[in-house]
Amino acid sequence: MPNLEARQISQLPPLQAIRVFEAVARHLSFTRAAEELGMTQAAASYQIKLLEERVGGPLFLRQPRQIALTEAGQRMAPAVSEAFALLSGAYAAARTGADSLLCVTTVLTFASNWLAQRLGSFQIAHPALAVRLDTSSRLTDFAREEVDLAIRSGSGNWPGLEAHKLLDADFTPMLSPKLAASIGGVKEPADLLRLPILDPGDIWWKEWFAAAGVHSHDLASRPESRMGAQAYEANAAIAGHGVAILTGSLFKAELADGRLIQPFDLVGNDGHAYWLVYPETRRNAPKIRAFRDWILTEIARQ
Repeated sequence: MPNLEARQISQLPPLQAIRVFEAVARHLSFTRAAEELGMTQAAASYQIKLLEERVGGPLFLRQPRQIALTEAGQRMAPAVSEAFALLSGAYAAARTGADSLLCVTTVLTFASNWLAQRLGSFQIAHPALAVRLDTSSRLTDFAREEVDLAIRSGSGNWPGLEAHKLLDADFTPMLSPKLAASIGGVKEPADLLRLPILDPGDIWWKEWFAAAGVHSHDLASRPESRMGAQAYEANAAIAGHGVAILTGSLFKAELADGRLIQPFDLVGNDGHAYWLVYPETRRNAPKIRAFRDWILTEIARQ
């Protein structure tokens, strides 16, 4: 059996009829109310007739060249106006909140090694936008999650999504100078196999060694050390725990200050890249456009 609140809602007249009543009561004119609502005078009169049938009596006194509210209409008009004002305020608040919050999801390494270092300039340029950054490796469901944009690694082909290429997800071995010195320096690719390999099961290792012409069959027998993100592997490499295979454009600072070295110019690429993506239907949303333009400009400066 439906509860009291459900029964009360079911007894409400059609919202369109209430909307027309509010406009007619405010203007005391069917003509002006109809013009405001974008309907004909006949359609406005019909909606009032439906409402009066539900109320059980007239809401307006039809007089020559003018109308006036009946006693029932006078009781009803202020409450209806207040209800529409509350609805309007709630909608405006919800819209303002949605427009002022930008939700971006990305993988951990891109967030920590590229985006976080530059995000301040976006916030300075757009002080009215609050940015919420979510780090996750899973795919984003824009239809079910409150996410505006995502930065993904892949081929760039996602149906229904607009995709802008940011960085190539290339890869090459990196290690600490101290670890390299422990074997008298890394002079050729095969020397890396004399050192601990971080995440030896990573397909990038197999592809890089193949491109270098080095047999790497022993990688499969090495202890698994999967860390789940390049940022973690880089930290382990900096600490001297092994050799990591990383995307160079995400570790420029570590290479520049000598915490990591890239012993070989050989760089692998499996066709994947980092992409900025968002639903095609939202391409013109102001906050999405603002972030897209900003990040593409930052990428171009590299």
